Amino acid sequence: MTDGSTMTMIVPRHASLTVLALIAFAANSVLCRLALGPLSIDAASFTAVRLVSGAITLVLILAIRHRPGNALSQLLAGSWRGAGFLWLYAACFSFAYVQLDTATGALLLFGTVQLTMIITSLLRGERLTGLEWLGLWIAVGGFLYLIIPGLTAPTRLGFVLMVISGIAWGFYTLNGRGSSQPLADTAGNFVRAAPFALLLYLPFTDAILITSSGFWLAVASGSLASGIGYALWYSVLPALSGVQASVLQLSVPVLAAIGGAVVVLEPLTTHLLVATGLLLGGIGVFLAGRAKQAAR
Repeated sequence: MTDGSTMTMIVPRHASLTVLALIAFAANSVLCRLALGPLSIDAASFTAVRLVSGAITLVLILAIRHRPGNALSQLLAGSWRGAGFLWLYAACFSFAYVQLDTATGALLLFGTVQLTMIITSLLRGERLTGLEWLGLWIAVGGFLYLIIPGLTAPTRLGFVLMVISGIAWGFYTLNGRGSSQPLADTAGNFVRAAPFALLLYLPFTDAILITSSGFWLAVASGSLASGIGYALWYSVLPALSGVQASVLQLSVPVLAAIGGAVVVLEPLTTHLLVATGLLLGGIGVFLAGRAKQAAR
């Protein structure tokens, strides 16, 4: 756990990168719904294009930043464990959203992520103060207020797939907290995971559907929202506790809903604005409690 002096110094310096990473997560949800909602691409193809394009983008960035020999050695970074979590998250995420609507999927995914990370962090010895618990529950309340009114009963398969996806993303995030070279680690994880995404085609060869719009939405999801977004996230994780990282990700559904209002022209309602205030306010209370604890 980060000591107090480091916590107060690192958080402001990485605030902008954290915001960009969370925006990338939200963009991923919007791009996924734009692609899978109207069935412009099948789930297996979306996952494969997403991971392969993310890997290519990160390899190109490493090649630009390093000499060829050094860039090749950088691709050996990351881990098979991280790649496994990344592949499992991406595959289950795509197939779950074929079964679920957006609100139900968001509740299952981010609820599972939060429970996975908080339980794991508490088991590892992290403790919360009363102010942190208050902020956490305010944020959870805002999150539930946002999505519960629009929920429909999930299918059993969709439920299981999204819960597995949330657990995998939670462990992928926790795995990245020890990263000292976030770009290289993210690239290594994507390079390892990309070939396995192609295996998803084997049971679904009769269901392949790739339109031009679906393909480019998957590329944008892989290259920008996933590849670069996850590298940014890995770069700030060492400055965050596991619980902090979990709570901050609660802002993603709100950002995704705002993105949906702007990009997909969904209505920006009073309901959404109230949920945004509760959720972001809860995050603020939580971080204030964490800063107060660190100052001691």
